[in-house]
Amino acid sequence: MHNIWVIAKREYKLFFISPIAYGLLFVTLLTLGGFLFLDILYATQTQAFVPNIQRTFQLFIFPLLFLSVPAITMRTLAEENRAGTLELLLTAPVTDWELVFGKWLGTFFFFVTSIALTLVYPLILNSIVDPGIDQGVLISGYIGLILITAAMSAIGVLVSSFFRNQVAALLVTFGVIILFWVIGSPAQLVDGVAADVLRYLSLTEHFYDSFLIGLVRIQDVVYYLSMTAIALFLGSISVEARRWR
Repeated sequence: MHNIWVIAKREYKLFFISPIAYGLLFVTLLTLGGFLFLDILYATQTQAFVPNIQRTFQLFIFPLLFLSVPAITMRTLAEENRAGTLELLLTAPVTDWELVFGKWLGTFFFFVTSIALTLVYPLILNSIVDPGIDQGVLISGYIGLILITAAMSAIGVLVSSFFRNQVAALLVTFGVIILFWVIGSPAQLVDGVAADVLRYLSLTEHFYDSFLIGLVRIQDVVYYLSMTAIALFLGSISVEARRWR
């Protein structure tokens, strides 16, 4: 456990000495703020709807996950591969699982920090909307956002373990996330077990149908935790395979 915390703290600190991380934070928060401002402005002018926390989370998830996750996770192991430092880490008294889990944990802590900064937007919305936003949906939404970020960042670390080139890791991570994002759509065209499997594998089914409407269901929590664990397990196998090359 000590090795995991050492790797995680090192990884977390590296993000805050990198201009890329600050740039992504700025772009993400600016994008979210811009979307929220336009949403409130449109609602005020048209009186067609009342801005709510569900719409806010729908605005949050795209720039936060589709922009930040691939860009941040691409360097976790791909950079170690490119620089040749992965071989040095593999000779240290650190297991493959500790290395992969520590890299993911440091990355996950960075995303949790990013998500925490977005709390300013629900606070602004709460001060504008009367009688305020639904606190239950706010809590469940952030729980879901943290869980889906954990799963996606684990996928990013897994993909990064396969590459030396960070750009390749970014593109493949983006592609895998998109795949799991839309995989539930074909379920409308099939029946039976195939449809159930496609829906279960979908990242959106477990977020939009539960956390986004104020529900925290055990099966959805298990799904995201299982996806995280499987991705990290496969990542550790990928790293272990390098020992025998």
